[in-house]
Amino acid sequence: MNVDLLLRGARVVTCAGPSNGTPSERLAIIDRGAVAVHGGRIAWVGDDADAGALAQTATRTIDARGQVLLPGLVDPHTHLVFAGSRVDDLSRKLAGESYQSIAAAGGGIASTVRATRAASGDTLFALASARARAMRAGGTTSAEVKSGYGLTTVDELRSLAVGRRLARDRVLRTTTTLLGAHVVPPERRDDRDGYVREVCEAMIPRAAAEQLADAVDVYCDEGAFTLAETRRVFEAARAAGLAVRAHIGQFRDLGGAQLCAEFGALSADHLEDVSDEGLAALARAGTVAVLLPGAWRTLRQQPPDAARLRAHGVRIAVGTDCNPGTSPMTDLGLAAALAARDAGLTLEEAVLAVTCEAARAAGLKDAGRIASGAVADLALFAGDDPRVLAYTLGGLFATLVVLAGAIVVETVPGAAIVW
Repeated sequence: MNVDLLLRGARVVTCAGPSNGTPSERLAIIDRGAVAVHGGRIAWVGDDADAGALAQTATRTIDARGQVLLPGLVDPHTHLVFAGSRVDDLSRKLAGESYQSIAAAGGGIASTVRATRAASGDTLFALASARARAMRAGGTTSAEVKSGYGLTTVDELRSLAVGRRLARDRVLRTTTTLLGAHVVPPERRDDRDGYVREVCEAMIPRAAAEQLADAVDVYCDEGAFTLAETRRVFEAARAAGLAVRAHIGQFRDLGGAQLCAEFGALSADHLEDVSDEGLAALARAGTVAVLLPGAWRTLRQQPPDAARLRAHGVRIAVGTDCNPGTSPMTDLGLAAALAARDAGLTLEEAVLAVTCEAARAAGLKDAGRIASGAVADLALFAGDDPRVLAYTLGGLFATLVVLAGAIVVETVPGAAIVW
């Protein structure tokens, strides 16, 4: 077998164990393993003792020196494409103003929309690329990238094109989501129905026809879009052949979980306020719950209870929610650590939540696991315990990152683990 890259002597955390196993069983760890890569795919994974013959044909062999090898991490919820800062919003929030009152006064999402519309496409790409590279340093190799800060057909498509370019330029593997139904833009407040029609009849068909989006998202919540409006958008997405997902229950449960389940949504995100009936519906549909600790921390909300999700059999993923207002964060490991501390995920569940479960939520079927035939996206971390990913409160950098079989991050081999 010809091998482009052979990683030997690693503690390989495949995240490819049986879906009905315990979290520890699902991690499916090979204590001293090896992984062979060819043509951007994983060609073989197994015990290091069986890798000797492969070393004879490998273009490059790396001794992992007992470090932990994980699938490249997957961020299932990001708003990477935007311009401008919302530091003033946070200052006002910390002084006691509510998210809703800041938005009503012209801050919030509307301020980011103004800055994003004013920025050139190259500027938006440069900003998004810088954020993506920061993610990659922490082991993230794939991300779901939303639009949502243009809120005109032209500007939404422009943002989606930036998300596609991140993948084309091999910064990150991306899947792109049209979030035209983020909020009603200020200039359309007196034409709300017309704006929803634009999302359904212009944005979605064009995003699909120009192959700029894989999915459609809706912010279904108090102060955003109603359940009926969300249904209209979902129906338009279905007609265009696009998958759906939604922001639901961040402030109020409008029944979004049940609607997501009805449409077979890839994910339902936030979930600070969702009923048991909604959780049961998500479990039956196989829709992944995406927890977003950066937002609940910034907004000082009660986080979702992992025990409730677990009891209903809901799959759980964790994302950064990287955005300028409520979660200015690129560190997916930190998000996993906060989800464990705040929401009650076990450390093993937290690792799964940013690998195989996150890949499922993002619609990336061949990412988030180390298995023959899967994409060769890998992240090597100092130390021998994968749980350190959710134990460390941020700042855990990968010593090696492989994207589609190519090494994109490489630091001193065997760097000391400080935790």
